[in-house]
Amino acid sequence: MDAAKQKQLVQDYIEAYNRFDVDGMLRHLHEKVVFRNISNGEVNLTLTGKEAFRQQAQQALSYFSQREQRVTEWQTADSRVEVLLDYTAVAAVDFPSGLQAGDTIELQGKSVFQFADGLIVSIDDIS
Repeated sequence: MDAAKQKQLVQDYIEAYNRFDVDGMLRHLHEKVVFRNISNGEVNLTLTGKEAFRQQAQQALSYFSQREQRVTEWQTADSRVEVLLDYTAVAAVDFPSGLQAGDTIELQGKSVFQFADGLIVSIDDIS
């Protein structure tokens, strides 16, 4: 798969995420997709398979009333796309970390997408 096609799949995924569109997020995922959330160098969530991803994405819809990932930089190589992101969200619920409903969060991070069989086979969200 060429870099332009990989970039389009990632763009479609991010746009679906921003719209709270779980089906759109799943559209280009491989059945055996692996998702990892990495915070401060530690993996705090790993999901394996499209159905596990669907369940988590569906559950996460209630966490924020607004959310947006905005790509600030694209890097492509072989079967990999890295995007640097600005992330903003408004909490819809109170979190154990102290974040309260209505609070706005702003983060910068990176997502790394890898591809197989013309689909996204892994996503690492790093913050």
